[in-house]
Amino acid sequence: MTTPATVILHHYPSSPFSEKARLMLGYKGIPWKSVVIPMVNPKPDLVALTGGYRKTPVLQIGADIYCDTALIADVLEHLQPLPTLYPEPSKGMARILAQWADTTLFWTSMAFNLQPRGLAQLFEHAPPEAARTFAQDRKAMSAGMARQQPPDAAAAYKSYLRRLSDVLDDRPFILGDVPCITDFAMYHPLWFTRVRTSVLAGLLDATPAVLDWMDRMAAIGHGTMEKSSALQAIEVAAACAPAALHDDIFQDEHGLALGSQVMINAEIFGLEATRGELVAATRMHYTLRRLDERAGMVHVHFPRIGYSLKAADPA
Repeated sequence: MTTPATVILHHYPSSPFSEKARLMLGYKGIPWKSVVIPMVNPKPDLVALTGGYRKTPVLQIGADIYCDTALIADVLEHLQPLPTLYPEPSKGMARILAQWADTTLFWTSMAFNLQPRGLAQLFEHAPPEAARTFAQDRKAMSAGMARQQPPDAAAAYKSYLRRLSDVLDDRPFILGDVPCITDFAMYHPLWFTRVRTSVLAGLLDATPAVLDWMDRMAAIGHGTMEKSSALQAIEVAAACAPAALHDDIFQDEHGLALGSQVMINAEIFGLEATRGELVAATRMHYTLRRLDERAGMVHVHFPRIGYSLKAADPA
């Protein structure tokens, strides 16, 4: 892949998955531009690029838009192979554990973090209605999704932390001497507890090995960042053509040919769909081509795991 423009991260400071992406950029030593997006809908500038997807973060390189940190990690690995996020011989295990961390561990931690005391701290310097708006927005994003109660989440979270502590008793990082994708995926939910809802961070004190590991992860930093704006990012997309697609083999599980009009959405949380022309369906990802009146022709990329593909309804 060539890089027609600087890497741009669309994020906001308190987003845990954004912290995962920021740390990966720092670990890779990739300079990046920061576009801060709203925490809640509407997000018209982001949607101009994604076509509907509104979760955080989103990575942009020219007219290529990458959704979900699982895919963003693969993109960063391709841009800068070293240091690797997937060291041998445990890269398969690293991916499996990272997926668990981004789902089970994440949702357990957030059910704990966003109990009333945590939510109050998160919005202590915001207008009174901000917490209510955030809660309503996340309720809409998680419609139909089962959520743990804070006491149940606290019990599970403590168990997960003890297990993680056992892993870290004799090694500096989760799978060895260097960080891998598992470390970044497990770190960000705990970062939110420690940094964004610190009134609840006493939970971490029982596992000092975990705190020491968190210090090592935090020391990686975010690398070289330059502030930018949503309008500048849209101008970048409009001025670029999407990068040429790789010659990956078409993997058809849906009976939808390349060139079909399709819709893609997350399976569990944030179900807003992106509509476009299916131009790639590889072993790892989908790519949709779409035309936006502001951003021009863009390719929007999604991982296959965690996302649903179906034929679009007639326009």
